[in-house]
Amino acid sequence: MDRQFGDQHLKTAVALIELHKVRYGEYRETLDDLRYTGDWDAIALQSVEYTPNADHSAYSVDVVRGWAGRPALEVPPGFWRGTGYRKELDPDR
Repeated sequence: MDRQFGDQHLKTAVALIELHKVRYGEYRETLDDLRYTGDWDAIALQSVEYTPNADHSAYSVDVVRGWAGRPALEVPPGFWRGTGYRKELDPDR
């Protein structure tokens, strides 16, 4: 269950982060700053750790909670293509 929910949280968060970038031209300082989110989106956004770079042109995001615990996720090849995700921004790296 942790992996299944964690996967959904990650995909929802990335979709919202990238939609904001398309609309406003930069990534936000915090996920609380995202606009036009739904009630269910809050669950996903509270389940990830988000770190933007200094000029808000890239970010790192990691799932910290699936259903009850931290899942071990394997992201499919190509998932990050076309996004602003940068592994080197991960604070736990």
